[in-house]
Amino acid sequence: MAVGQARTTRSKRNMRRSHDKIAKPTLSVDQETGETHRRHHMTADGYYRGRQIIAAAAPDADEE
Repeated sequence: MAVGQARTTRSKRNMRRSHDKIAKPTLSVDQETGETHRRHHMTADGYYRGRQIIAAAAPDADEE
């Protein structure tokens, strides 16, 4: 028959889990607009490294 292992204590379990945290995203401020965005990603306005690479989307006329 199989023999159960010793129960893991709360201390050992929590010490093992101490490295499982999720890192916060690294944020930057755009030079042109001053908007906060993720590193190496464009802003919501379509700017990346001070240049506009995608035209901003026009607001929908259907929303009333």
